[in-house]
Amino acid sequence: MVIWYKKYQKYGKIFKYIENNTIYMVKIEILLREGKISRINELESGRYINFFENSYTENLEHSKSVQKSFPRWGIISGYYAMHDITKLFLAKKFRIKVEFKVHTTTIKVLKELIKNREILKLIRNGYRQFIALANDLAGAKKERTKAQYYTGTPFMKDMFQKKAEEFLKTTVEPYIEKIRELLGESYDKSNI
Repeated sequence: MVIWYKKYQKYGKIFKYIENNTIYMVKIEILLREGKISRINELESGRYINFFENSYTENLEHSKSVQKSFPRWGIISGYYAMHDITKLFLAKKFRIKVEFKVHTTTIKVLKELIKNREILKLIRNGYRQFIALANDLAGAKKERTKAQYYTGTPFMKDMFQKKAEEFLKTTVEPYIEKIRELLGESYDKSNI
């Protein structure tokens, strides 16, 4: 797959537009003008932050609790824990609320605000895993013969369990730890 990079001058800022379904490098001002993000006002700040503090924690707990019994949901919940702590970080540190195309916009904003490549790599990997499951769902819907993402055979269930456990250990937990460090919080895996 060839990716073409083009530079555009827009609103006095230069940004890259990357074709073939990859991420755009844009400036925060452009996302604000497009209505994809907004500034959080004082009235909603506390409620918004409280929601994502609880949501990411619940998703992380759920991801861990269903690893063996429902591994697909472990991956989905793990990704949502990553997504929600990112939105918490954006709200607490930058007073930014993601409004439209929330998954890709959240990654775009994070990429623009932090330059830590390791964090960006982890969130992109989490999003790819999430999208892969969504694609599995689309394939199952077309075929109408599959009732689940996996057939329920012990082999397939074991495969998804290993995949879910690896995803949690190599992507979700390291990402959450890094974002919590940016938030100025400590991360104790045993507490969750």
